[in-house]
Amino acid sequence: MTTIDFITELFCRIDDRMQSLAKHPQAVLWPSEIVTLGVLHALKGVGNRAFYRRLTRDYRLLFPRLPERTRLFRQLKTHQRWTLLFLAPPTLLGVIDRYGIELIHPIRQGRSPKQIGRKGLSNHRRIVRAKPCLLVNHRGQVIEWLAAPANAHDTWFHPLVQHFQDRTVILADRGFRARLGNPPNLKCCPRGTWNDRMLVETVFSMPTLISHFKKIMHRVVGYVLARLAFTVAAFNLLIQWDGLQPDDKGFISLSIAQFSL
Repeated sequence: MTTIDFITELFCRIDDRMQSLAKHPQAVLWPSEIVTLGVLHALKGVGNRAFYRRLTRDYRLLFPRLPERTRLFRQLKTHQRWTLLFLAPPTLLGVIDRYGIELIHPIRQGRSPKQIGRKGLSNHRRIVRAKPCLLVNHRGQVIEWLAAPANAHDTWFHPLVQHFQDRTVILADRGFRARLGNPPNLKCCPRGTWNDRMLVETVFSMPTLISHFKKIMHRVVGYVLARLAFTVAAFNLLIQWDGLQPDDKGFISLSIAQFSL
């Protein structure tokens, strides 16, 4: 499959999910075109300028009414809520964990009041980062996500767990344990137990290696959240590209390596 064939089929799959959304009379792009561009940017995992240069150089025929660069990324930030259509349904068992992404060098912290990053310790060094938290079902699909500054405690994500209180039992490590009590559907597991929790580490590894999501170029809260939203949508779309088929032992192999741009 060539890159053009992949982008065309990706657009078709996104458009099938978004048929209920109409185009604004003054809009240049259709909603499915905006989401496709956001997914491609998240999958490529580069800065805004590099992505836009490649888009206009190689794939302008696919998006003939492509707006100017800054206008395009403002639209991605404004319409990030459309990615909610690509979240997976919850199942009986889920796993939750957090993931640190580096935003800027520590010396640049505080230069803008809109920064989401906070200083924290990672791999024995100080970085300014954000901390997204993903909730996945037993198949590895993301069913919900939330983001916080790096200095937020893991119990900050308890509302995410409570939202699915009557639908799923959620496994987590002991960092999510609160002194004043946990949500009834949260099971905090000691180290070495419930190896099913490793599924979320597999989920984290794919955006890290394919989309370079461990370090992103955004600085402002709205754009960081938009990048996270489109990364989650891209992941859910790509892992079920050929269907989630279990093997003889019931194991579902997850991979998006073949879609690396």
